[in-house]
Amino acid sequence: MATAGEWIEGARPRTLPNAVAPVVAGVGAAVALDGFSWPRSVLALLVSLALIVGVNYANDYSDGIRGTDENRVGPLRLVGSGAAKPKAVLVAALVALGLAGILGLVLVAISGLWWLLAMGAVCILGAWFYTGGKKPYGYYGFGEIAVFVFFGLAGVLGTVYVQAGQLSWTAFGCAVAVGAFSTGVLTANNLRDIPTDIESGKRTLATRLGDKGTRRLYLVLIAVPYVVSVLLAFVTPWALLGLLTAPLLLKSVKAVGGGEQGRALIPALRDTGLAMLGWAILTAVALAL
Repeated sequence: MATAGEWIEGARPRTLPNAVAPVVAGVGAAVALDGFSWPRSVLALLVSLALIVGVNYANDYSDGIRGTDENRVGPLRLVGSGAAKPKAVLVAALVALGLAGILGLVLVAISGLWWLLAMGAVCILGAWFYTGGKKPYGYYGFGEIAVFVFFGLAGVLGTVYVQAGQLSWTAFGCAVAVGAFSTGVLTANNLRDIPTDIESGKRTLATRLGDKGTRRLYLVLIAVPYVVSVLLAFVTPWALLGLLTAPLLLKSVKAVGGGEQGRALIPALRDTGLAMLGWAILTAVALAL
């Protein structure tokens, strides 16, 4: 039976910035539209956190029963390592996704925007079928697109809309930036896993682009948010604060650009996530100012 520490590690806490950053950036854009609401912000954050924990457990379960995680390099996989039974991990995934659904329902009820239930349902289905089902889209190279849409566009714009009841070009800029960061985290992860994914038959975008192509994609993705910072400076010069997070990515750029492999790429996931969270916080402050 898995220990509490193993369950926490299985939830992949290093991915939590992917859930927090879109809400923080969305809050900043909502403040700029004079639409900030503490209750709705907190609910949006809880929905996002529950969703990503559910995604992580669902991936652990689905990859584990397929045998994809048997030779995986990186954080503990509960099913793949044998630390927990597949049924227990499946239950954990369903509980987290169910909690996300309930909290999302409360948020929709408070905002009165009932049509957002459809978007919430798509997010939950997207979380499950990333690696679940007979033909998981994450196994066919669509994972990066899904992350950009769900943790970038939907996460940021949804947070803005349930508070302000409208969107702005600033909100779209933040959504693109956070989506690029979040996709960069997944790209670094899949770059690390290219050898084992090819062996297990998992055809991620990284396996399709190849090692060099995936490294180029990562470098482009992490450059996008800083281009957005410069563009947002036309709205408020304070947006240039986002550029202060660029040094956090120096080691990642060196590792990815320098051809590092396997475990040597793990810090790139952490640093990209931290840069994303830092960028979101500083940009939100800038927009609030």
